[in-house]
Amino acid sequence: MLAAVMDYFSSCWGPRSLAGHRGKGSDAAGRQEGLLWYKDAGQLATGEFSMAVVQANQLLEDQSQVESGSLSLAEPGPQGTFVGVYDGHGGPETSRFINDHLFNHLRKFATEHKCISVDVIRKAFQATEEGFLSLVSREWSLKPQIASVGSCCLVGVICSGTLYVANLGDSRAVLGRLVKATGEVVAMQLSSEHNACNEEVRQELRLAHPDDPQIVVLKHNVWRVKGLIQISRSIGDVYLKRPEYNREPLHSKFRLRETFQRPILSSDPQITEHRIQPNDQFAIFASDGLWEHLSNQEAVELVQNSPRNGIARRLVKVAMQEAAKKREMRYSDLKKIDRGVRRHFHDDITVIVVFLDSNAMSKASWSKSPSVSLRGGGVTLPAKSLAPFSAPAQLNSTY
Repeated sequence: MLAAVMDYFSSCWGPRSLAGHRGKGSDAAGRQEGLLWYKDAGQLATGEFSMAVVQANQLLEDQSQVESGSLSLAEPGPQGTFVGVYDGHGGPETSRFINDHLFNHLRKFATEHKCISVDVIRKAFQATEEGFLSLVSREWSLKPQIASVGSCCLVGVICSGTLYVANLGDSRAVLGRLVKATGEVVAMQLSSEHNACNEEVRQELRLAHPDDPQIVVLKHNVWRVKGLIQISRSIGDVYLKRPEYNREPLHSKFRLRETFQRPILSSDPQITEHRIQPNDQFAIFASDGLWEHLSNQEAVELVQNSPRNGIARRLVKVAMQEAAKKREMRYSDLKKIDRGVRRHFHDDITVIVVFLDSNAMSKASWSKSPSVSLRGGGVTLPAKSLAPFSAPAQLNSTY
């Protein structure tokens, strides 16, 4: 029976590339095979990297980027590496917006402050949020659904021997640290997830909204903020931050019965500073599509015990194999299912692995290094294009 279903999916929706054509792209910009885009290996100012994205949604909601070289607009200025993973929900508009603006804001504030710092990163997030709010304000009357679109936002910045990790939502950054005595690698999580399934997040929400007994609701055995969304921090999701957008003509699925006086969701990122040690081998930045299927330790062991070339693609493959196993189907059959339908089996998955080369990092802090600017997925889409909207029969299982 399952084989017949797979044949039906394959005949109706044969695999296509994200850009709408078959075949592999140039290696410099990454390669594309069906719904998988990947850059197996590349060189950054701070070490090597590998990157991969697989699409499951009808429109790719995960956006991502790697930038390396100058981190400011001034010369001389701080040099280093910027990594961004933006896991959108409700559509791709917010994650695309972040991809277009966040790094530019970071460079602007780094220029003003003459350094990379927690304050610079926080200001870049704030400016990006404010920019998206302005976009919603301009487009609300004609495209009200844009108020219900949002994105998680995970950023890593490596500069002067320090790894800064900033996060909104439930993407995750994990460090692989070598234990020299045993030769094993251990996982060290560098980010906290802002998801209502975590008791500490529910407690944080209740403390911030003591007058609202329905701030978190257990719905279909899943904890959700106001019964609508799992994450508590994001860029976008304006309908839960500004009461003037929680009304008609926004679809009733997203409207609250009562108004609110202060934002329900936050756009304030949690930022950590990690001084890179000689035994820190690599960092994995990934959307929750990976972490739904792999533990931190499983992921770092796979990276440590595999060739560097293509390791991000390998992580994506293993996650998809696990997704197939959970549905009692073959991985080869899962790969035949096209975007949209594929979302019933796994989420969009984005993985970026950055190897930490202490020699490269010491040289890269202020000396000019070759620049890299790469976006995951390899798809060029109009910045203001909106996803086709239809009222969902049921809210997405993740968001």
